[in-house]
Formats: sequence, C-alpha cells, structure tokens
Amino acid sequence: MNTLRILAATAMAGTVLSACAVTTAPAPVSIKIVGFNDYHGNLESPGTFGANTSVPSAQRPPVGGADYLAAYVARMRASNPNTVVVGAGDFIGATPLISSLFFDEPAVETLNKIGVEFSAVGNHEFDKGKDELHRLQNGGCKITAGAPDANSCRGFGSAAPGSFDGAKFRWLSANVVETATGKTLLPAYGIKSFGKVKVAFIGMTLKGTPSIVTPTGVAGLSFRDEAQTVNELVPRLRAQGIESIVVLVHQGGFQGAGNSDINGCVGDLAGSEIANIVSKLDNAVDLVISGHTHAAYNCSRNTLDNGSVARSTGLPNKAGRKVPVTSASAFGRVLTEVDLKIDATTRDVLEVSPVNRLIDRTDADITAAINANPEVKNVVAAYKNAVSPLASQVVGRITAPLSNSADAAGEMQAGDLIADAQLQATQPAALGGAVMAFMNGGGVRNPGFVNAAGTYPYDLTYGDAFTVQPFGNSLVTMTLTALQLKNLLEQQFAGCNGQTVTRILQVSNGLQYRWSASGPTCAKVTDVAFTPTDLQSVPPVATGPTEQIVVGGVVQNPTRTYRVTVNNFMATGGDGFSVLTDGAAVQGGAQDIDALVAYLAGYKQPAAAYDPTVPALRKPRIVRLP
Repeated sequence: MNTLRILAATAMAGTVLSACAVTTAPAPVSIKIVGFNDYHGNLESPGTFGANTSVPSAQRPPVGGADYLAAYVARMRASNPNTVVVGAGDFIGATPLISSLFFDEPAVETLNKIGVEFSAVGNHEFDKGKDELHRLQNGGCKITAGAPDANSCRGFGSAAPGSFDGAKFRWLSANVVETATGKTLLPAYGIKSFGKVKVAFIGMTLKGTPSIVTPTGVAGLSFRDEAQTVNELVPRLRAQGIESIVVLVHQGGFQGAGNSDINGCVGDLAGSEIANIVSKLDNAVDLVISGHTHAAYNCSRNTLDNGSVARSTGLPNKAGRKVPVTSASAFGRVLTEVDLKIDATTRDVLEVSPVNRLIDRTDADITAAINANPEVKNVVAAYKNAVSPLASQVVGRITAPLSNSADAAGEMQAGDLIADAQLQATQPAALGGAVMAFMNGGGVRNPGFVNAAGTYPYDLTYGDAFTVQPFGNSLVTMTLTALQLKNLLEQQFAGCNGQTVTRILQVSNGLQYRWSASGPTCAKVTDVAFTPTDLQSVPPVATGPTEQIVVGGVVQNPTRTYRVTVNNFMATGGDGFSVLTDGAAVQGGAQDIDALVAYLAGYKQPAAAYDPTVPALRKPRIVRLP
C-alpha cells in the first residue's frame, strides 16, 4: 500500500538505534511499468496527434505504428531492466484491414515483439467469441470449413511461415466467468517478480460487455462487478506475500472541459465509469491502468491540466485515498511510463510516478534505432504487401454511384445501404429482433460506394467497403417507445435537447419521415411512417401494413415500443443523440463492417446488382418540407 506513513515509520525507527546498531536498510526496488490500451491492431501510424488539444493541427506530429511502439518500449526498458509491459484491453478487434483480414494475427504478433507480458481483456476481444480468443492466446491456424483458412498463419511475425505462435503475453480477465464451470475464462491475474519483490496485475473486463458485442461472442459467459472482483482477490494475493497490486481495467472516462493534455485530469473524470470503479476499490490497490474510452489522462502526482497547470491528484478509493489512474489514448499513439519504488523489506509501494509519452515518429534517435533493428518494421511491411490483393476481393455489385453526399433532405444513398445492412444483421430474434435501424451521417465515410473510373455496374471490393466503414463499431439493438423515436428524430436538429449542430440520421428500409425546415426547435418532425419489412429477402419484402407513428407532429401511440439498431458510438450518446442512452433491453451485435459485407453478398454475381432505384427500397426515406 502506498502511504507516507511507511516512510515516516522507517525514519522514526532509524532515530532510536544506537550508532553501533545502525544497519543499512536495503535500497527500494525501482520498477518500470509501461502501459497502453486500445491498440486495435494499428500496425501502421493512425495519423497525427498532439500532446494537448491546444497544439495546432499542422504542428501535431505523426505518431504510433508497431515499429515505433517497439522502439520506444526498448528505450524505456534500457533505462531500467526491471521493466514490465502491460495493456488495458482492446488490443484486437475493430482493427484496420492490415490486421483484420488476417484474423488479427498481425496485431498479436506485433504485440509479442513490442514485449507485452500481461493485458486485460477488452470488449473487442470477444468480437469473434471465446474460442477465437483462446486460439489467439494459444496459437494455431484459423479453421474455416474444416481446413486452415488461406488468410491465417501467414507467419510474418511468428516462428515460421505457415504458423501462428499465439500471444506470448497473457490475457487476463478476473471477472469473466464461464457459467457452466464457474471458473474464470482466463487467468484472473499475473505476477511478475523483481528479485524478492512481486507485483500482481489483475485483469478486468468492463461488466457491460454483453450489451455492446454480439450475443454469440459472449454466450455461456457472465461478467461480474469489476471492483467487487478485485477486492475479493486482495486477500489471496496478500497470502502470497504480495503488497504491490496493479489493476488493468478495460473501462475509462473523459477529462472535463479545457485543452486536455495527455497528462491532464481535468475534472478528475467526475461521473465516469472508471471513477465509480475506483471509488469502490480496496486500499491495497496501488495503480489503475484503464482504457476503453480512447481518451488520454494521467490522474496522479504528475497531473498537468490544460498543458500547464500542474497539480497532484488521483481518484479516491473506498478509503478516500487518491489512487493514480492512467489511460494512453488509443491506436498506439501514447505509452504510459510508470516508475514505482517498492520497499524491499515490507514490499509496500513507496512511490508511483506515471507520465504519458507521445509516440512521436519524428524522433530521430528512435528512427535510427528502428533502422538499425528493422524486425518489427519488416513484419508490418510484409502484412501491408499481403493485404493488397485481399483488399481487392469483390463483396458486391452496384448499378450506380452511392455517394455519401446528402440531398436537400439529408438523405445519402450510401447511408441508406448501411442502415439496411445493419437492420438485416439484427432482424433475427436471437440477434436483436430489430425492426428499424439508424446510421449517423458522419459515420458514412467519403466517398461512399463509388467507382473512381465512373463506369457501372461496378464490383465493390472489401477495400471499398472498409473505406466507408473503417471504425469497427459494434451494432447495438435496443427498445425505444414511439415517443422516444420522435424525440430521437427531433434531436437531429441544432438546439434540440443539447444538439449542437444539425445531424441528419440515415434510416433503414420501411421507415420514412418528413421534417419542416421552418418548424420550431424540437418540433420539426411532422410525420413518421413505418412499414415492417423483411431484409433477409433480396429484394426486401413488406411483411405488414404501414403504421403512422407520427401524424402532424403528434405521436399517435406514445408508449408503443420498437426494437431499434444503431452502432455502439450512437448508443452511448455519440453525435449528441442522448435519447439513445435511455433505450431498454440493450443487446450487442456484429461489427458494422461484417454486417455491411454480409448485406452486399446478396448483390454479388451471379445475383442481380444493387440498384438504388428499385421500388422495394422505398426511396426517398426522408422528405424536407419548407
């Protein structure tokens, strides 16, 4: 336990010893922990990033990339041989094409070479289910239709071509239990010894995982309370003589208003899930390394709010003591370097000193180190070369351009298709039982589904699809009332219930609405009609009469409920759609890119191409009135 009382007691004890009785106390053990989170298979640089939000965009350096992460870790390790590299989850899943097309084996292989030893399991580790997670942990090829998949076991970062070593680090998840056995799916914690001193790392998955991943991914598993699980483990660890405890938890928060610095803790993450978890933790926990929100913060003795205001802080635990809590943004843009000092005799933590470091690709010394040892760089280059023909695989066919440019009403041809894909993926009762879907317009990336050469029909490739939907968002289905639907549609417009700018939602087949440009705030939507439609059929088929949900601005049956699908970004209030945070019976679903590819398969040769003018698609779906 980190406390000044230990230092004080040691000092007092020294003053009562006679000169002849004085013995030299062993020096504290110095340990370095390097932590990061939400890597999401970003083998290549995700772009530029600034140490704080006040840095002009033009001055933000390129950051990240597996080769630079490895080199920065090597430099940190060189400063202290007592180093351990750890993670806070989502190392895989929602990954770029360079990793996802190879079943995230490239992500695991590069993490091995970076030197990770322990990581919490995040929600995205469950995207493909527990069996696939076990394969990535233990190694072996992905089996498809009874044979090794051609995209598996490329082995560019494994022992040999045609192999996959699996993770050399240990995934940890203390609060994920297999219901059939009552045992944890993976080890609850890992222990690293530094001489006679041991440090325990407890891995923790956010308990809300079942609501944000597909049900098949978490079938047969239960997710227990994070803090309660940690506290129950403390006596077991102390029985092993361990007094230094670090929690790796895939849950997080956000800094408050201001020019957030990667070492800031503006607002002390008030009201966040991670603050709530820490407030319940046993006083034995010395450090919390968090993730999930893709935010950077450093709530510790080294907090640097707004890039300049230094203060010592942390988040209060159950006893009121402030515990250091960190997060390293996402995509390999930041590493958290934590220096610990531990009493060699009592094994208590004396000092915790975290600093978030930007992984700056313009660092000349780091670049020189990579050129001198290009092992990781070569692995990335090999996968980049291999992904090119796979990105060219045809996934569907279109008869005309489907742009992400909106018409006067706000409807996008590409947005219609994506909303339909998400409804199709969640219509089956076991996968959500959805009857309608909404897609945020900002998530329909440029240029939409188009052929740069301008000729049609056009065979869409996986690369085309991934360009439009690169986020790796999970689908979420929830129950909304008719009144909530009306409120959701009103919240598209600036000024309504906290909405800052107008954001027109893309809607699935069967849903049509009209809005008035001159209508007052929160009263612009005049009419909403819904026709139940089966999107499992190609072309889609209406399965019931049209229902008038809103007529003349009036909700006809306010308490009537509907199963509605959105992506996980929107489900948590993204783009200002706070209405969705009140949805009931929330159920996770597939990733957006998987849903999109599955939908496009219905329009792949020899089937007819997707034609946006087909009457069964019921367009336009959005009408703007004066």
